[in-house]
Amino acid sequence: MITIVEFCSRTRLERPVVEAWVRAGWLLPPQAEPELGFADIDVARARLISELRADFGVNDDGIAVVLHLLDQVHDLRRTLAEALKELERRPIQRER
Repeated sequence: MITIVEFCSRTRLERPVVEAWVRAGWLLPPQAEPELGFADIDVARARLISELRADFGVNDDGIAVVLHLLDQVHDLRRTLAEALKELERRPIQRER
């Protein structure tokens, strides 16, 4: 688990910014109590948010849309991977 101090250091973000992004639902740290604890994926997500804002000028509403779509893509990939595993477990049926 990455502490908020380490998270801020890795992402070069100020603590109030990180806390605001958590409140907005843009970051979803796996640990909230007694203090925020982050995973590596949260670091990548924070860097993406920073790049979208700084490099592409995406506003807050746009960030929310991008993150929602990104989450949907990841969920679909996970679902497809699970479906593929299930199909691979089934015996092949040949037509007669």
